[in-house]
Parts: sequence; C-alpha cells; structure tokens
Amino acid sequence: MDWNAQTAEHLVAAMRDGSVTSVELTDDAIARIERDDKVINAICTPDFDRARAAARRADQARARGEDRPLLGVPVTVKESYNVAGLPTTWGMPAHRDHFPAEDAVQVSRIKAAGAVVLGKTNVPLGLQDIQTFNDIHGTTTNPWDRGRTAGGSSGGSAAALAAGFGALSLGSDLAGSLRTPAHFCGVYAHKPTLGLAAGRGMTPPAEPALPVEPDLAVVGPMARSARDLALLLGVMAGPDPLTLGVAHRLALPPARHERLGGFRVLVLDEHPLLPTGAAVRAGVHRVAAALADGGARVERHSPLLPDLAEAATLYMQLLISGSQARFPIETDEQLRTRVARLGADDCSLDAVRLRAMTFSHRDWLAANHRRELHRHGWRQLFAAFDAVVCPITPTPAFPHDHTPDPMHRRIDIDGVEHPYFDQLVWAGLATMSGLPATAVPAGRSPEGLPVGVQLIGPMFEDRTPLRLAELLEPRLGGFRAPEPGQARR
Repeated sequence: MDWNAQTAEHLVAAMRDGSVTSVELTDDAIARIERDDKVINAICTPDFDRARAAARRADQARARGEDRPLLGVPVTVKESYNVAGLPTTWGMPAHRDHFPAEDAVQVSRIKAAGAVVLGKTNVPLGLQDIQTFNDIHGTTTNPWDRGRTAGGSSGGSAAALAAGFGALSLGSDLAGSLRTPAHFCGVYAHKPTLGLAAGRGMTPPAEPALPVEPDLAVVGPMARSARDLALLLGVMAGPDPLTLGVAHRLALPPARHERLGGFRVLVLDEHPLLPTGAAVRAGVHRVAAALADGGARVERHSPLLPDLAEAATLYMQLLISGSQARFPIETDEQLRTRVARLGADDCSLDAVRLRAMTFSHRDWLAANHRRELHRHGWRQLFAAFDAVVCPITPTPAFPHDHTPDPMHRRIDIDGVEHPYFDQLVWAGLATMSGLPATAVPAGRSPEGLPVGVQLIGPMFEDRTPLRLAELLEPRLGGFRAPEPGQARR
C-alpha cells in the first residue's frame, strides 16, 4: 500500500490495528521526500533525525496503550511557525540564522497530540505573495505542473500534501494563503473563524512571540480530506493559554445539518470587479450540481448578500494598510506623492491599494466600522442560508511570475490581463468579515490542473462548512494524487 497517499484518519486506524508503525510511515515519507522534492521544493527545512526519534516514541507510546488524536502521524509545518531548533526566516535573508527558543502554540499542540514533524514547508518572502519563492530556499513548484505556482503563502504545505510528503500540514491565511494553495494543488484547507485558533509563535522573526490576535490573519489546517481537516482543527482550536476570557470559543456548535438535503446554499460565480475564468466557473457549477443532486436547496441570488464590490474595497484597505505598517515598501513621502497623482474618480482596486498604504488611524477606524456593518449583513444572510459556495481565485494555478515589483504583474483570465492582486477579491470575501471557509477540490481544468472552490460558513460555526465539505467529497471525487513524476514534465 502507498501510505503516502492515505489520509491521517486512515493512518491512525492502520497504526491502531497494527498494520503499520509510525517508524515505517515516517521512513516512507522521508524516502518520498528525498526522491521527489528536488523538483517540487516543498520541504525547505527537513528535520528527519528528530522525526525518526519522535516516530519511535510514538510507537512505544502506542505499545503502552496510549492513543492520542495524531499519534504517530507524519506532518509538516509551514516555515513561518516557530519550531525550536529550526530556523524561522519567513524567507527573509537577513533572518536566515534566526532560531527561536520555543515552539509555536500550534506546534506544541500537534506534538502533544502525537504528530511526527517531518520538517518545515517553503513560503514567499514575508508571506506576502500568491506564489512561493524566496532567496533562501528558492521556488516551490506545483506537483501537477512544474511550470506553475503551488500558490502562496502556504504553497509549500499544499505542494507537500499533494506530493505525499506527510498527511497533514499547518498553514496560515491572511489573503487566501490556505485556500489558494489548496485550490492550486488539489487538496483541502480550512480558514477558521478569526480568533478560533491561537497564533502565538506564527510570528515574523524580528518580533517576539506574543499572545495577540492579528487583524484578518488566522492559522489553520491543510489535509487530503475534509475529515482530516476537522481532525486537525480539533487539535488546533482554542485560546492561547496565556490569555483569559475566551474559553467560549472552544464550544463550537455542531454542524447545522448532517445530510446534504438539509443544507440551504447560496452559489456565487460572478464578481462585480473581476471576471471568473471558465475553468473555475465550471468547478463552481460542478459543486452546485452535486448539491442539487444531493437534495440541498441551491440558490444563485439573494438580496441579503453584502455588497461584493464594497467588501473587496474594504478588504484591500484593511489588508494593505496593515501590511504597509508591518512591512513598509516605500517611505510615506514617496507614497503620498504617488497617491496625489491618482485621479479623484479612480476607484480601481490598484488605486484602493495605493491609497490604503497611506491610511491614518482615523481612516482605518472608518473602514473597520464598515466591516462591522458587513458582519451584520452576513449574520442576516446566514439566518436564511447555511453556506455560500464561491471561487477562491478566478483561475487555476498560473505560471511562475517573479517580476520583482508585484504591482507590475498581471493575471491572465481567459486571455485578458488584470492586475495581479485583484485576484484576491474572492479570498477576501471571507477574510474581511472573519468568517470560516473550507477549500475543497472540485475537479480539473481542461489542461488537467486542479480547481477548488470555497465553502463559506457562519462565524464560529466552522463545523458547518467542514461537514458540507465531507458530504460533497464522494460526489466531487475528493483528493486525487498527481501521476508519479508529473511535476518533472
């Protein structure tokens, strides 16, 4: 049996019944990485010696009768998480020798649950791209086509899962960084409700690991099945032990329904600010058809849906103003000069992003107030619907584009070029309001590339989109591994 293609749930069951040991699984995963990762470059920091030692301890623990949720399961961790003894660089050459003294909260949690950490997965510079490449570790390629990106910023994690390098991975999401790589690589990911999973230690190398909740950003699970997402989220969910007063977040309500026939779903495939490519639109339609065939109530329009154009604008304002504050790319004087050149009637997303780089605190508060109005709108919508199905990006994985200034890059949508960062409008729909969203595989493009969609759910009702993903899995085909050696072509 090819253990490297199995789900974590299957591996746990096989270890429980004695069909395989953690040492065997770990050795198989390491052999797969050593064989295939020269082309894919997903694992930027191997930790094989400690992984083998952890696997031996897992087997010994199981022999003593222990049984933890992830006991003996080989996993990977996004490079941006602190792992004691390994560098955390975020792809920044100036920090190539930064070695944190302790594990991130989530690394501690998966280790306590028995996981075997194989190593860390590659990221873009500062986690600031929809692709995965940096000057320390190079470029991660897509296991389906080496000429295309695996996505970002959790691109290394998605590529590792698709290639069979571990059954689970820890990722993070600010601008679709869990969902986009999952969509591009044909795997599953879940962006939790904002604040559900503690993020301390998923920290830029120049900053201390503090128990703060960053605006928009979350940490979350990646896997090869919907049930594995729920398994890993169960380990990850919960407040930071250094904080108080948020224990209610542990009490997630059950999924609203257990059968497809009970779900009320709004399906979206058009955005007012950006076209949806034919391949992705077809993926959305496949999901809509699967829902209808399963008896779900499917609708295409609702007056309750918050304004998508304003949502995209607010998301870009909150995202870019926060990013500029943490990772400034130009001086305030340079930015204000550029903003002054904009026409007063220029409402393009490029103009929105540029103006957001000069946001004052007062500007941010105004945008945040509008966000609260959108959250109210989503609460009203989710009184009538249980989930929203929509694209993650408008296209499947695109060819590598390392143009130094990403503002000069373009994304090709069915032969027409659009500003590179405009493709974030769909991912930002859930992120801006802090909603949970599950990325699921939804078939292939005509070129044979994976296509995914996202299932957006109500705030703190993460189990609802996760259950919907599980119910859809057999109808959509779920994860399918690339053919051996496909990335080499």
